[in-house]
Parts: sequence; C-alpha cells; structure tokens
Amino acid sequence: MLKEVQSDEEFQQLLQDNINGLSVLNFWAPWAEPCTQMNAVTKELSDKYPAVLFLNIEAESLPDISETFDIEAVPSFVLLRGHTLLDRISGANAALLAQIVHNHSNISNSNTATSSTILPPQPPQPVESQEELDQRCTKVMNQSDVVLFMKGDPDAPRCGFSKQTVALLREQGIQFTHFDILQDESVRQNLKKLNDWPTFPQIIVKGELIGGLDILREMVDNGEMKQLV
Repeated sequence: MLKEVQSDEEFQQLLQDNINGLSVLNFWAPWAEPCTQMNAVTKELSDKYPAVLFLNIEAESLPDISETFDIEAVPSFVLLRGHTLLDRISGANAALLAQIVHNHSNISNSNTATSSTILPPQPPQPVESQEELDQRCTKVMNQSDVVLFMKGDPDAPRCGFSKQTVALLREQGIQFTHFDILQDESVRQNLKKLNDWPTFPQIIVKGELIGGLDILREMVDNGEMKQLV
C-alpha cells in the first residue's frame, strides 16, 4: 500500500495502524531529480509488496518527521517494523532498496525473530591524525578561489539550501569547485570546528569562510561578492 503523507498526525496514525507490519518511509523533495526516479521505484515496490506500507514524505514540507529520523538529504529511505528501526538508505540506490524490502518482507512472512545485516560492509577507514585532517580540509578549501562545501553535487544537490546556493553562484557567473560532505564524514565534522560554522553549505572564498546561503545572498545583493572574487 502506498500513501502520500500530508501531516504529522496522519503519519502517526498510519504507523499506529501498521504497528505490527513493515513500513518504508520515502523522504523526497520535488526539486531533486533523483527523487523522481526513486518515487517511481517506490510505486513499483508497493505494487509488488501490497502487505508493506510505503509512505511518501516530502521532507521539507514535514520537517518534524524529517528531524525525527535525522534526514539530512534526499532521497532517503527508512524501514520500520512498528516503531523499530530496521534499516536506512541514503541516496538513489534502487537495487539496494529493492533488496532490503524483499529481505525484510520475507523475514516478516516467515516470522523470523532475528534479521541479518543487509547493508554491505564498509571498508576500514585509514587512521588519520587531527593534524592530517586539518591539513586535508585546508587543502580542499584552497583548491580554487571559490569552494562550495555542499550536500551532493551541483548537478544533483541533495538538500534545498545546497540547490539554492548552486543556483545563486551560477546566476552570478561565479566559477567554483565543490566538495560533497555527505561522502566524507571526517571532513564534514571537522569543518564545523575548523570554520566555527555548524551548518552546510559553507562557501569558502580564497581559503576563508564567508558563511552560508543567507550571507552569500547579502553579499550578492550589496555587490561585495563580485568585488571579493
């Protein structure tokens, strides 16, 4: 069964009504092209697994639900049985979503009490000292005159603020390079401390942080950005 969630109250009621069943939460946004593909995949899976509850949740229109499940980028998927978290996927990975739904659906049907790990094992990360991490972040910050630390990439941003920042920079004809902070958790967390700026996107000009989207807008409006670059 596939439902478009319209409110927090409806979401809670749908989960309560399916308290013993498998639920798949699809967090999406209308501006994100990968979401169009994954919405179609979700529809196909809902037809294939009618006993599973699929919920389409527009992430930015229902921020309380998104915050509850720590959704920071779209598309993202969360699998629940009742209120128990089973799995989560970040990104447009149709094959992995189909595999996880299939496996958890089979587990539910066979009344198996335990489940195996579905997500592929992550390769071990090399040990990096704080000094090395700081140097790596600084190197990326200086790779061009303007560097955008964002969620996703310019052609496929994965949050609304990143999308708006890319559009504004392109509208102003400002050349920039980018770094996808969703691909490197160490850089993501270290930049918050290194630049004393807790959120993303972060815009770096000539190696120095100028701020996020709001400050970029102000600098564009008063002409300071063009003078700076």
